[in-house]
Amino acid sequence: MYFQKCIPSISVFTRLLFFCDVSKELYNSFLMNQQSRQLISTGSPYEPKVGISRAVRSGRIIAVTGTAPLGPDGKTVSIGDASGQARRCLEIIQAAIEGLGGKMSDVIRTRILLTRIEDWEKVALVHGEFFTDIRPANTIMQVVRFIDPNWLVEIETDAVIED
Repeated sequence: MYFQKCIPSISVFTRLLFFCDVSKELYNSFLMNQQSRQLISTGSPYEPKVGISRAVRSGRIIAVTGTAPLGPDGKTVSIGDASGQARRCLEIIQAAIEGLGGKMSDVIRTRILLTRIEDWEKVALVHGEFFTDIRPANTIMQVVRFIDPNWLVEIETDAVIED
């Protein structure tokens, strides 16, 4: 309390750092990570409606949101074809990651959501085309449905950019 009364104009975080005798380098690193947050949009009509970005980079971390099989016109592609939809999702993801300065080899985790679990092998083959040598952690799961009933697959990824 005494510290807060003496220096009321600085943030709680700064006071805590000062009080705990944390190094100036750590504080500067924190500030750089806060300032380096980048967002990317791929033009999906759902991004502004839902209030999301296709991908967000904060420091070395890139998180790519659930990516649906949409063409450049915002319409579903490859209706009825899970592998074609998976390919489109991964193309969108690749463009988002590269747009934020990453590479597919930076991907550490993927999540595949399917409306028909019996499509898992077809979708996994496409996943393998993109990640054969990368081999990220992966989860495949079935969901009841997506916003658009023509979507058979959505894919999410997480990446960490190497120094």
